[in-house]
Amino acid sequence: MTIMLIALAAGIGVAAAILAVALTFQNPAELAIHDRLDMLTGKKKQTTVQNDSVLTRPLDDMPNAIEEFVSNFFNVRRMLDQADIDMKLENFVGMCVSLGVAGLVIAFAVDLHWLLYVMFPTLLMPLPLGWVVLKRRRRLKMFTEQLPEALDMTSCALRAGHSLAAGFQMVSAEIPDPLGTEFGRVHEEQNLGIGLEHSLGNMCDRVASLDLKFFTTAVILQRTTGGDLAEVLDKISHIIRERFKIYGQIQALTGEGRLSGTVLLAMPPVLMVVMMFLNYDYVMLLFNTELGNKMLAGAGFMQLLGAIVIKKIINIKV
Repeated sequence: MTIMLIALAAGIGVAAAILAVALTFQNPAELAIHDRLDMLTGKKKQTTVQNDSVLTRPLDDMPNAIEEFVSNFFNVRRMLDQADIDMKLENFVGMCVSLGVAGLVIAFAVDLHWLLYVMFPTLLMPLPLGWVVLKRRRRLKMFTEQLPEALDMTSCALRAGHSLAAGFQMVSAEIPDPLGTEFGRVHEEQNLGIGLEHSLGNMCDRVASLDLKFFTTAVILQRTTGGDLAEVLDKISHIIRERFKIYGQIQALTGEGRLSGTVLLAMPPVLMVVMMFLNYDYVMLLFNTELGNKMLAGAGFMQLLGAIVIKKIINIKV
């Protein structure tokens, strides 16, 4: 078994090294620059088509759990952009592989059970990905909190006689990151000749926010059909603030359930680690016996099922 694990670890290390070398020779920034230059010179058409525009997609067409997993975890480059992390993809992959190898080395050094040889790398490898997910979620929350102020500022700029592009530039200059950066990017794309719908659609892809979709749809509809855009932005800003109030009330009412779920889910693995230090042979019965393996698998399944049920109870969509 030890020889098989060593061979498996060596194979994973070689595959990761080959992937890192291949990604090193691929520069995403240069590819993006060439695509933008081809688009501006007319050699390449814009990717936005009439059948897949912002207007043709429903406002509440948010991805489900499976779609979000596929679109995010198999597109790490986009996750790094959404989290505003300036890191090459090969460096990120190398960090994950390094932590996995470190976990494998620790398991061999301590000479634990063979199941822990798989458990340690499995727990350590996703740590950078978890860090990216948390930073991305924090950035999205900050963007949503800044959006009402940006809408009010854009509305005031329109009432003062400025254009919508000037309103975007004002927002990018007055409001800090992340919203100011994203609006500034939309303004720069328009200066380079990219259409407004395409620029706003790109921002919706970078920032998966339902409130931003309301704003984007309102702007595009106003440019198509006409109307008072300043009044529409004021109403959207009011709706977003009311949603914040309802969300705060829901968070207060579900606080006890979230705390209970955290304690219940964290207690079994923490007690297992404590028991390994207090009575190592007693815990190893779960790994060395057939009945213990079945009990361990059943406990893991029940933990996963409990996490899903608790999340369904406390996760109320606003």
